Parts: sequence; C-alpha cells; structure tokens
Amino acid sequence: MANPYAGQLALPRVNKRRRSIISLTPLIDVVFILLIFFMLASSYLNWRTINLTAPALVESAPAVDNTIIIDILPKGLSIAGNQTEPKSLIHQLLMARRADPSQPILLRPAIAVPVQNVVELLDRLTAAGIGDIALVRESRF
Repeated sequence: MANPYAGQLALPRVNKRRRSIISLTPLIDVVFILLIFFMLASSYLNWRTINLTAPALVESAPAVDNTIIIDILPKGLSIAGNQTEPKSLIHQLLMARRADPSQPILLRPAIAVPVQNVVELLDRLTAAGIGDIALVRESRF
C-alpha cells in the first residue's frame, strides 16, 4: 500500500521546545525572610548624642579660683559644698553666667553615680541655655 501523501510537500519538522516558566515564589520567600530578619535586627530608637571632649591629662591642677564646681553625688547635687536641687542649681548658674559669662562650669560626678544621672543633668543645663560645661573626675590622690 502506497502512502497517499507521498507526492505532497512535507513540512519541515519544527523543534518546539517548551518554555519553562520561572516561578517567583522562591524569590518572594527569600525577600520576605530578609525583610523579617532586618526588622527584628534593627533598632528604631532615636538616640541623642552628647558631644563631650575629653581633656588631656595634666600634671598640675587647673586654676579653680573663678570656677563653679558642681558635685553630682549619689543622693543629689552640691555646689560649693551646699546641697541643692536641680531647679535652684539652674537658677544659680544662670545668675552666675549673667554676672560673668566667661566663668567656667565643671561637673564632677562621684564614683558611685550612674552615668544616666550625669547625662540628665547635662540635658537640663543645656535646655536651660547653659553651655560650655566641662566634665571632670574626682581626684584620687
């Protein structure tokens, strides 16, 4: 039996490859895991910084004749040996600065005072407009 289509033109075979479909699900999974990781690992607190310059170690004691020294004690504040409250301290410092704007102010925290207390006092003084404050440590001699 002969092929009935033998005399007709044969169509060339086209090699049709199936296009593979790329799934986006693994990509979305990876992006989602990274998003969760960075959300959990990040801190969104607004930290304020205080610029402090550390003084160089000096062999001789600085002149303190016209200096206001504020002692930060575990139980409060002391200026010139007198216990005081933060509000009256700010008032005293403002009056002293009006009399002599170049008068230096030194903060001297005691050894047992937490750093947070010092930072809070610095914030209060800065908010009151009292600047140019130096931080010193107790003499251990």
